[in-house]
Amino acid sequence: MGSGQELDVLVVGGGVVGAGSAVDAATRGLNVGLVEARDWASGTSSRASKLIHGGLRYLEMMDFALVHEALRERGLMVQRLAPHLVRPVPFLYPLTHRVWERPYVGAGVLLYDTMSASGRISRGMPHHRHLSKKGALKVAPGLDPDSLVGAVQYWDAQVDDARHTMSLVRTAASYGALVANRARVVRYLRDGERVVGAVVTDQESGEEFEVRARQVIGATGVWTDETQALAEAASVHVRASKGVHLLVPRDRIDSTSGLILRTEKSVLFVIPWARHWIVGTTDTDWDLDKDHPTATAADIDYLLEHANRVLADPLTKDDIEGVYAGLRPLLSGASDQTAKLSREHLVGTPVPGLVVVAGGKYTTYRVMAKDAVDEAVRGLGDEDVPESVTEDVPLVGADGFKAVWNRREALARQAGLPVRRIAQLLRRYGTLVDEVLEFIAADPSLAEPLPSGDAYLRAEVVYAATHEGARDVEDVLARRTRVSIESRDRGTASAEVTASLIGGVHGWDAQRIADEAAAYVRQVEADRRAEEEPDDQAAVTMRAGGQKVA
Repeated sequence: MGSGQELDVLVVGGGVVGAGSAVDAATRGLNVGLVEARDWASGTSSRASKLIHGGLRYLEMMDFALVHEALRERGLMVQRLAPHLVRPVPFLYPLTHRVWERPYVGAGVLLYDTMSASGRISRGMPHHRHLSKKGALKVAPGLDPDSLVGAVQYWDAQVDDARHTMSLVRTAASYGALVANRARVVRYLRDGERVVGAVVTDQESGEEFEVRARQVIGATGVWTDETQALAEAASVHVRASKGVHLLVPRDRIDSTSGLILRTEKSVLFVIPWARHWIVGTTDTDWDLDKDHPTATAADIDYLLEHANRVLADPLTKDDIEGVYAGLRPLLSGASDQTAKLSREHLVGTPVPGLVVVAGGKYTTYRVMAKDAVDEAVRGLGDEDVPESVTEDVPLVGADGFKAVWNRREALARQAGLPVRRIAQLLRRYGTLVDEVLEFIAADPSLAEPLPSGDAYLRAEVVYAATHEGARDVEDVLARRTRVSIESRDRGTASAEVTASLIGGVHGWDAQRIADEAAAYVRQVEADRRAEEEPDDQAAVTMRAGGQKVA
């Protein structure tokens, strides 16, 4: 990327929108580069609610266009773009008022279903249904009978956000994009007023190199203001809002369906997630360290209190196995140079050669990416650049997934693994599962699970380091797998094994392996201490003591 070759488009930011922009540009035939300062999806795009949804609550705001757009994207992902990563999940909406609420909620959910089936993309999931109180308690026996008079059940979808974003990066690379994580933009190259590329620092070696590009797309989420400042311009302004989620064991809430609950401020989701429930989220302003948002005791108390309002057997802090905090990039205003493309996201050109995209929601990443690349193409002035084709481009691992899924029993026999294990791997790697299984065939010890739990195999650590750009223990335990939030020890028991397996790929010596494992353990311990603090400032101060030095 730094060899002197001029790119058509350089994308800055390796979250879902940046990765999606790289896919969009590369599949139009453009010469594309993508750089990320830390790891793929290390910011917002690994810390979301894991939902791909239309936003049922936006119907109340009469934002029908946004809901329709998001539902269309949901259908695309479930059926065409990423069926191995995105799948339907049921939600129960408890009713608390006997007369008016059922027709009101029912009309909204009916509209939601109807909008999702419009156009040539069907919704790809069941239709909603009305339930009596008895029927609702049959679906969710763990609900307090006094907390509802009935319910409506509907379907949305969920995704492993970090793996999905990383798969977008791999998809972009498969179409010729040059991609690099641990590559921080420190300043933009200028030709007069025009941005003509960027100076990038390799975070591991410290080397600086120039990347020249005819157009630069900034897709840096909550860091939008900071990266625009490198161009001495500001077109799109973003504020950060912190969202905290808890993970509790699946057996602590007796239900076969997720829950959506009204709160005074918004809604609370209880989302099925393999052997856990995800309970979230909060929504509070954040103006501290954006690299490391931190949960507090107050955040945790808020989530437990609101979930316990409807549960027969209340959750306690002892039930919590995982906690994660992320920042949403919310638009806080725009200048006259910004073109508003929808209610939820903005694309601006603060100076010639630089396109900035911000706001939006995870579900509509593809639309945001298309809009950003459209703007960049206008800046290129090339009339022969094709329109976006990403609605017809499956992600790596998606093409032929259903056929491979139907062969999971045969794959299990060939690999000598349980069928459930093959199913887990297929849900993470899709049709690329054979690449993971090849490591096990070569070294059967890699079929052993990680010490923190049996949800992930050692082969997946090696694969993360060889095929998925993982550079350290956190990359693997927090994003390529989700050990850091799914195990009670948050992955500390797996740190040494993980470091050793990564080190075997990257050529680490024994001291480097020990240091990398210890750094991860310190970070987890600091997070735990921070979660006992009463407010954001105290939590950030406490966490800083265990932060890994970049």
